[in-house]
Amino acid sequence: MSGQPPSYGQGQPGQPPPPAQYGYGAPPPGQHAPHIQQPYGGYSPIVTPGVVQMQVIGQQPQVQWMTRPQGPPGCPPGLEYLSQIDQLIVKQQVELFELVTGWETANKYKIKNSMGQQVYFAAEESDACLRQCCGANRGFTIHITDNAGQEVIRVKREFKCCAMGQWFACIDACAHEVQIEAPPGHIVGYVKQKRSCWEPKYKILDHDHHKKLVMQGPCCMITGPCCTWDQDFIVYSKDGDNEVGKVSKQWSGLMKEYFTDADNFGVSFPMDLDVKMKAVMLGAVFLIDFMFFEHQQNQQNQNRFM
Repeated sequence: MSGQPPSYGQGQPGQPPPPAQYGYGAPPPGQHAPHIQQPYGGYSPIVTPGVVQMQVIGQQPQVQWMTRPQGPPGCPPGLEYLSQIDQLIVKQQVELFELVTGWETANKYKIKNSMGQQVYFAAEESDACLRQCCGANRGFTIHITDNAGQEVIRVKREFKCCAMGQWFACIDACAHEVQIEAPPGHIVGYVKQKRSCWEPKYKILDHDHHKKLVMQGPCCMITGPCCTWDQDFIVYSKDGDNEVGKVSKQWSGLMKEYFTDADNFGVSFPMDLDVKMKAVMLGAVFLIDFMFFEHQQNQQNQNRFM
């Protein structure tokens, strides 16, 4: 395993801001980040007055960030954005080095609202050896930062060597689970796999492990030229009677689906849902991605290079 992990964002008092080379978000207003050579087409954040931008090496697109709104009373810092949102789009970045070599790299995601404005940036932290040896079953930490580069949400999954299908999810040691913190260090909820016979099922829990919502996935998650529809994981009220939202794995097109592991997800929830539960539903995206779709793409990558 690697040594002491780097400090991300400003989730804890007294900690310095994240180092610029990680490319999480953008520097504080009025400061200009130095030009840093990024590997494999990474991002170098730059700021101009009144506009938050990101410069891609070799290109100069402009990234429109969502303006931070006024949050409700008691809203955890950084979740104010979610108070005025009922939909999020999570787009995984294509890693050229991984595409060419088949070497599994840490995942990165852009998180946008329905207007195309970027709300957050998410980056995986995991051990390189676990990525190659354990693939999608690896443990990970997803650091989610805002446009100031401050970490506002953290999603953790521990590696469980005996985690497997939903048949054995009644045993804690065999159930897939993520823990969501907002801000980092303050747990707001969990997404935990439930035992089921066929369709994948999950409990969405608060910080005290009280069930708030339940989620059920489709019975078949095969994607390909003849299976181009979205894969919907429907979110219901805790009694299972009323549909309140969903997490959808969106079809990205044949070339992107087959040749990369860059998945696109949509998350929808009621506008008045507690922002903490919205953050937990966002965390569910990463659990679903790694459990079902990251593994499929990793297998395709291995097959292409055999």
